[in-house]
Formats: sequence, C-alpha cells, structure tokens
Amino acid sequence: MKLLFIGDVVGNIGCEFLKKRLSGLKRQYEADIVVVNGENSADGNGITAYSAGKLFEAGADVITTGNHAFQRRTDFKIYENDCIIRPANYGEACIGKGVTICDMGSCQVAVMNLSGVLFMENLENPFTTADNLLKEMDTPNIFVDFHAEATSEKRAMGFYLAGRVTAVMGTHTHVQTADACILENHTGYITDAGMTGVEDSILGTDKKIALERMHLHVPKRYKEAVGACYLNGVLVEFEKKCGKCTKIIPLIVR
Repeated sequence: MKLLFIGDVVGNIGCEFLKKRLSGLKRQYEADIVVVNGENSADGNGITAYSAGKLFEAGADVITTGNHAFQRRTDFKIYENDCIIRPANYGEACIGKGVTICDMGSCQVAVMNLSGVLFMENLENPFTTADNLLKEMDTPNIFVDFHAEATSEKRAMGFYLAGRVTAVMGTHTHVQTADACILENHTGYITDAGMTGVEDSILGTDKKIALERMHLHVPKRYKEAVGACYLNGVLVEFEKKCGKCTKIIPLIVR
C-alpha cells in the first residue's frame, strides 16, 4: 500500500495549489491514503473550518496539525471531526485527539500526531505519549507526524520508534531535508517533509516583511507570500500485514 504525506500547507494560496495538484499526484503514485499537515492552512497561520474544508476538497483523508492547532479559538469545533487531529501530548483537557484510525477495508491505518518540546511549548513528554498510544494500537500500520523544531529531537524520535511504527515524518520547519531513509529495515523516516506554498518566500511568508523583522526588528505582522507555489511531501510504500516500510520517496512538485 502507499501513503502520500504532504508537508505544511501555508495559507489559502497553498490550499489552492494543493487542490490543483493533489488528484494528479494520487493517480500518478497510486496513493491509497493521503495525510496533509494543515496547521498553517489559514491565512495568518492556524487552521479554520474553511481551510480544513479546502484541504478535504483537495483530497486529504486525514489532516494533522501542530503548535498552531488552537490558534483560531472560534474554530475549535473542527476537532470533533475524527479525521482532523492535533498533537496527542497537548493532553486530555484539550478538545480533539492525537490519533485517528482509517479503515481501508483490507487493513487499518493509524495516523498519530505529536509535538516536540525543544524550543517549543512545554507539553507532555512526546516519547512517553507515543509509548502510551502504541499500547492501544491494534494495527501495525502506524504513521507519525512529529511536529518539532529541533532536528535532534526529530532524529531521536525516529530512532526511538524505529521498528515499532511504519513511518515518522517531521513537520514544522518547512524545509524538506535530504535524509529520507528506512530505520532498522522497518520504519520510514524524514526529518522534515517540507511545505506546500509559495516557493520564493521565507517559509511561506512574504520575504520582505520577514527580513525586516529579523534584520531590522521592525514590528510588522507576517503575511503570506504571493507567487509560484511548490508542493513538498513524501510517498511511503508499506506492507499492510506487518506495517513495514519498503520505500520512502521525497517529493517536490513545482
């Protein structure tokens, strides 16, 4: 089987580009299931009912999020949808859940969402959270979106879950890394799947404003860039009976 994972979609322009390209990619790679990180899909970051609807219209089966999961207070009800998940280590007090199970007919596929804690929010330990969630799994086909800042923490999670999950795919830093591999002959891994949005930008935002903030410390509000887009992600091939990843292919579509 094949799972197509799309890196952070940025803004409405990223949603529209995904809508134009995803159906063709699904046919080209014969993807059985599509998972999209949508935590920046709303203009100005976060995710809304509107932007989530755009991602589903594009062809997403599951939407994962991250540290901006609760940026839009008026849209928390989107997490009542089992196919929209937030990092599991936010804790039970937060609306929503960190895992969803997709029934594919011949097998079940679990998608887990975790957030890192290095240089990010002080959430529950993601390693312990992963251990607790794995105890409840009835399927070997387990895919993890680890939304984290530090490459070291992402690598650590990859090795920690190696042999226990099908793939660990990093998100959040918006730049696709050149380290896609299979750990312990079982678990597909990439430190960051990249982003989907305007390529001539700084992580999807207007580069002039971002430079003024970083270089001159001008207190300007970030806004989405405008221009030609690209799509970043990975295709993971796996054996559904044992959950073993047999191939992980990074994708960049311009």
